[in-house]
Amino acid sequence: MEGPLEAEEAPQAIRQAADELEPLVRQATGATADFRLRVETVAVDAYWAYWLDGAGQDIRLRINLRRARFTRVRARQFALHEILGHGLQYANLAARCAHESVPWVRLLSVFAPHQVLLEGLAQALPLFVNADDLALATRVRLDHYLQLVRAELHLAINNGTSAAECAAHAKERVPFWTEQEIADHLADCGADSLLRSYLWAYPAGLDWFVALAEVPGTVAQEVLHDAYRDPLSPADLEAKWPTGPTIGGPGTTVRLREPTLP
Repeated sequence: MEGPLEAEEAPQAIRQAADELEPLVRQATGATADFRLRVETVAVDAYWAYWLDGAGQDIRLRINLRRARFTRVRARQFALHEILGHGLQYANLAARCAHESVPWVRLLSVFAPHQVLLEGLAQALPLFVNADDLALATRVRLDHYLQLVRAELHLAINNGTSAAECAAHAKERVPFWTEQEIADHLADCGADSLLRSYLWAYPAGLDWFVALAEVPGTVAQEVLHDAYRDPLSPADLEAKWPTGPTIGGPGTTVRLREPTLP
């Protein structure tokens, strides 16, 4: 249903999608900076499927043809998330730094509070700029659900729930997850102190921005414009939408439901 796409076709499909969607993102965010995109493909025996990095206005996207799996819908989602979400946002921040004094440290980290904004908005961006694309919006809604399940597991494993109970809950929530996927997530968010805060930014950020996308009025446009000018913290985001939800939820303990009997 999402349109099959061979890995070798993905770079061109992603670049084409980025070109088509760039005017919509610039309109929604007010971003004015130029950027230069370079797409590289490799075929290596490594864990990663793709990687985005760069400096200033230069953005490099690397795709590992041995690991990457795309559909035509995912190519559009990828273009919005990585190139126009992260790449254009970073280029706009860098351009501002080059022309004026900014009130923040000019070095960001995936372990800093700003990651809630960076990953949250990149995941939800299709809902702000291309909500009429039903297949793309459906993909974002599915990802939102999966992130909420990951958040349940994240809270549970760190509150002392056993790995076996968490795994059983995950299989109830998402039957198509493999045991290896579940085990990897529990290890990453429960035992790896470096990944713990980084992984939490994904569900916390996506959940908040999905809610923002449904708010009438101008608040969403104002937040998006500010987000492409400043690396906002969760406190900054909540101040811009005081009536919105608390980022990361109310902080209560998750009570996992009992698995159903076969």
